[in-house]
Amino acid sequence: MNKNTKRMVISAVLIALGTVLSMIKVYDLPYGGSITLFGMVPIVVLGYMYGMKWGIFSGFVYSLLQMLLGATMSQAFAGMEGFNVVLMAFLDYILAFTVLGLSGMFKGKIKNNVVAAALGSGVVVVLRLLAHFLSGWILWGSYAEWFFTDVMNNSLGKNILASLSGQTLAVVYSLIYNASYMLPELVVTVVGVVAVMSIKPLRKQIANAEK
Repeated sequence: MNKNTKRMVISAVLIALGTVLSMIKVYDLPYGGSITLFGMVPIVVLGYMYGMKWGIFSGFVYSLLQMLLGATMSQAFAGMEGFNVVLMAFLDYILAFTVLGLSGMFKGKIKNNVVAAALGSGVVVVLRLLAHFLSGWILWGSYAEWFFTDVMNNSLGKNILASLSGQTLAVVYSLIYNASYMLPELVVTVVGVVAVMSIKPLRKQIANAEK
C-alpha cells in the first residue's frame, strides 16, 4: 500500500468512526446540540496526523455526513426556509465541523505531541462553539425571551431577562445554550485525544504519519 492510498484508507476509517461515535449521545438537548461519546476525537486525531490542509478536507467530508444525519435523523432543518437553510447548513455543519481539521496547528511548534494535540483539540472545539454561537444568535435569537421564560425559568434566567433585551439578550441566549453542550464536548474531546496520544505506539504512528 503506497503512502497516498494508506492515508485515504485511514482517513475513511476515522471519518466513519467519528460519524458512528457522534450518533452515540450521552445527552441530547431538545432544541439541537448534544454531548457525544468522543464523536470529534477521530477527526481531531486525523487533522493532527496529516496536517491542516488534509484535516480541513477531512473535516469537510465529516461535516457533510453530519449534515446528512441532521437532516434525516433529527430533522434539523424543519421549519426553515430560503437563505436561512443555507446559513444554518454553513454555520452549524460545514463551518462547525470542518474547523476540527485544524487540530494540527501546534504540531511541530510544540515538541510534546500530547500537549500539542491537546491544545489543538481545545482550540478547534472552541472554534466549533463559535460557529454554533453565531448560528444561535443570527437564526434563533428571537427565541431568547421564550428560552429564559419557559426553559431557563430560574433566578438566573429571570435576572437575565430583566436586565437584557434585543440583540444583547439574543447573544447571551446563544452563548448559554451552545456552551451548555459544547463545554462538556470540549472536555470529552480533549480527554479522548490525550488518552489516545498517551499510548506510545499510537502516538508514534500519529505523529509520524506524514513521514
